[in-house]
Amino acid sequence: MNGELPEHGGTSATVEAGGHSSPGTAVRRGGQLASAALVVMVFFVLSRVAGLAREMVIGARFGTSADLDAYLAAFRVPDLLFQLVAGGALGSAFIPTFASYWVQGDEGGAWLLFSRVLNLLVLCLSLLSALAALFALPLMTHVIAPGFSPAQQQMAAQLMRWMLVSTVVFGVSGLVMGTLNATQHFLLPAAAPLFYNLAIIAGAWWLAPHWGVYGLVAGVVAGAFAHLLVQLPGLWRYQARYRWSLGLADAGVREVLRLMGPRVLGLLFVQLHFLVNTILASNLQAGSLSALNYAWLLMLLPQGIFAQALATAAFPTFSAQVAAGRRDELRETFGQILRVVLFLTIPAAAGLYVLRQPLIQLLLERREFDARSTAMVAYALQFYALGLVAHAGVEIAVRAFYALHDTATPVWIGVAAMVLNIVLSLWWVRYLSYGGLALANSTATTLEFLCLLGLLRRRLGGLALRSVVATLGRCGGATLIMAAAVVGWLRLMNSLGPVLGVGVAGWLPAVGGMVLAAAVYLGGSLALGSAELSPLLRMVQRRRLGAL
Repeated sequence: MNGELPEHGGTSATVEAGGHSSPGTAVRRGGQLASAALVVMVFFVLSRVAGLAREMVIGARFGTSADLDAYLAAFRVPDLLFQLVAGGALGSAFIPTFASYWVQGDEGGAWLLFSRVLNLLVLCLSLLSALAALFALPLMTHVIAPGFSPAQQQMAAQLMRWMLVSTVVFGVSGLVMGTLNATQHFLLPAAAPLFYNLAIIAGAWWLAPHWGVYGLVAGVVAGAFAHLLVQLPGLWRYQARYRWSLGLADAGVREVLRLMGPRVLGLLFVQLHFLVNTILASNLQAGSLSALNYAWLLMLLPQGIFAQALATAAFPTFSAQVAAGRRDELRETFGQILRVVLFLTIPAAAGLYVLRQPLIQLLLERREFDARSTAMVAYALQFYALGLVAHAGVEIAVRAFYALHDTATPVWIGVAAMVLNIVLSLWWVRYLSYGGLALANSTATTLEFLCLLGLLRRRLGGLALRSVVATLGRCGGATLIMAAAVVGWLRLMNSLGPVLGVGVAGWLPAVGGMVLAAAVYLGGSLALGSAELSPLLRMVQRRRLGAL
């Protein structure tokens, strides 16, 4: 569980990202959306930096060890329950439904819906978590990690039982996050994952030396509570009113459940993909699951900073534009955000691929994380980097479908993609080991993104594909120049390594490579006349002027 989740028209009002949006607030305009996106992006950056620090501390303590493999396997069932009952499925269904009450001024109806969904959520998660705890060992032995040793399986089962506590807490926190986002309040929900990561860092730093991986689990549970508590002031500010009521006959609850249905099916297949990865990796060399996890998280770093931040801020606006009947505005907003995401993630993917070895050495290689661990993670990361752009694009595309109250289409496309992912994983793991699992994911996600774009273009009556193609051409040209410069830089650093010394040679290739990549890409984009620079510069300027 990473703790990250994802209106009707009215009169125009300026709503700051951390401010108060009263019932009846209008569709968020472009400038206000940019402001919210920047605030969310800042906290996504802070959260991802904290997540990176978390992995650095965990890597130093455990490297790519069998104990860490057991810890990661223990996440599978708690994460499955959270995602299916309270994760993206609930957020994508709850936000449009809650917002429909909120923007019409029906504050009482909105909070009654919140209460009823909350009660059902806690009841379902508590029952399912209790069952999972009861059958933890058989699940681990026969389903999740059959290739582990008996000692590893026993440890993973015990860890899973403790993690199930955080599943219920995260479920409540996820609903609060969706509620605040629906009211156009992004600050506290964006800050919550930061506190989650800080709690795990504390567990790894202070408790793991004495309790081993159980210290990490203590951090996970504490982090779940922190994730919830940091958001509660937002509910108090909006004068949330809780009532004990299940309300299965309530029209709003039924709408949430209806919208959740297809999404739950899609997330089930996503989780099956992770489960298949765990099963297959449990039969490979020790540390394979850990290496996959490190590589996956490194790929998610730019994806979260850019795509998830923009998608989180844009989703309520997409929903509001649809509710107000402004499909043309939705098409324009989606196209602008898609082009910005491509502009940011294409060079990020290339940079991640070219700089993977020095980046892993800089970020993770210390103490228990040795050169062997670096080589294992770099092997997986090269395949995950190929799918970065597609992962980012899917984040944006599915939000547009959810805003259209169409959770079925992206789900069926996602199910097909995950089936393909699993088939390719079973095939390519024979030839590429765990690298085949990463390549299968990138391939299936790329096809998923292209299918979503094609169907969305049909739903919206076009997507200004000429502008998208032009963006791809400019970004691709600037990225090729950037990659060539970075490759030359790495060759220079390799030749100068004996002269520079171990200390300098350890950080200079990565840091210098990133600075060079950013400078060359920016220069190349300016030379090629990239239009996507303008909205990014306006976002920064608007926030800077607003702070004066």
